[in-house]
Amino acid sequence: MASILRAAPPASPENEAGDHDALFVRTAGRAMRVLSAFHHAGGPLSLSEIAASAGIDRSAAQRLVHTLGKLGYLRRGPSGRGYLPGIRILDTTLDLLRLDPMVQNATPVLMELRKNVRERVDLSFFDETRLVYALRMQSKRETFYASLVGHSVPTYCTAGGRAALSVMPDAEARGIVERTPIHAYTSKTLTDVDEIMMQISHAREQGYAVIVEEFVQGEVAIGVPISSGGHPLGAIHVAGSLSEWTPEAFVDRVAPLASEAARAIVGSL
Repeated sequence: MASILRAAPPASPENEAGDHDALFVRTAGRAMRVLSAFHHAGGPLSLSEIAASAGIDRSAAQRLVHTLGKLGYLRRGPSGRGYLPGIRILDTTLDLLRLDPMVQNATPVLMELRKNVRERVDLSFFDETRLVYALRMQSKRETFYASLVGHSVPTYCTAGGRAALSVMPDAEARGIVERTPIHAYTSKTLTDVDEIMMQISHAREQGYAVIVEEFVQGEVAIGVPISSGGHPLGAIHVAGSLSEWTPEAFVDRVAPLASEAARAIVGSL
């Protein structure tokens, strides 16, 4: 599985909106930068590492880490070494998932879709250059990271991503692709912007996108957009193994069901 993508950190203190926005609380912005320091961490972070990643001095980092620790949003690492995110962050994650209308309405629909296709079914939020998974209904082939809600994948080379981009005007979609760091995840990943845009255009015509081994070796995936007012909200994506499906058979079986599920979700919003 490709490495986890994360959102870009909030603006650095020098570029924070506080310089031009009277309502912006700079201390709150710095606190979010401290929490964002863990986006690319491989384990507990030291105070100096947090300060460097957040772009603040060690003294400010110490005060913020202490405060966030007292509130349960940070905790000490194993044997008291370094810091890790605290469990209170999961309360906020749950609030997003339980209160978001798309997730609420999609859950029963995707449970039925998963029962019918018997393959992995996902729902993701659209975040321009990436998709962020909100629901993951697994197959028997998944790895630990791939099963986590909050895992992100690029839009330019994934089925759900291209499906979401296909809802947008061509110029807007191209702009997103052009500002995305392009990486060949497999030998079949399209990396030429014009070729990617051709696939997005094709997805626009047929109402869904199909990816064959562009992001994960040995996988075929179908993505169907979920949109409102011409703006992509997210996507449904269904993935299968090429050891069990031909791409043609997978599309014939899954595309109509996934498209029907997307229509049901959009109709309920």
